Amino acid sequence: MAGGVIEGPSGVLLVRNRRKNGSLDWSTPGGVVDPGEEVLEALTREVAEETGLVVPAWTGPIYHVEVEAPVLDWHLTVEVFRAPAPAGDLHIDDPDGIVVEARWFDADRCAEPLDGNHRWVTEPMVAYLAERWDEPTSFRYRIERTDGEELDVVALDD
Repeated sequence: MAGGVIEGPSGVLLVRNRRKNGSLDWSTPGGVVDPGEEVLEALTREVAEETGLVVPAWTGPIYHVEVEAPVLDWHLTVEVFRAPAPAGDLHIDDPDGIVVEARWFDADRCAEPLDGNHRWVTEPMVAYLAERWDEPTSFRYRIERTDGEELDVVALDD
């Protein structure tokens, strides 16, 4: 998967997603890399579908997220890049019907809409916006157990 930290004059862009269970959450735009597709090609496509913005160039990756979920029999990796100069106007044309809203947030306030999302979405994004590191940083998590909709997520040290 790939995600994009998109910054503009109005702040940082987040998208609101409707999940299969009907819940809503905010995240960076991005999504699945299709077979045969390059990561940045997929990210550019996903951002255009989810936000209407065209990203002519990406920097990074700025961070990498890995989530192990042996109790659910899945493994997730996400590379996150930065879009320093997006073009176009916001409009949603998500063929998957997941993204229902896109909005700019002040970088210092992104933690608020991200609150309640999975740790592996919120923590890396908030840390990057606070620290703005120059070298890619990795974040690793493991889901230890599930209790219905609740996940017990543990951060792993490298």
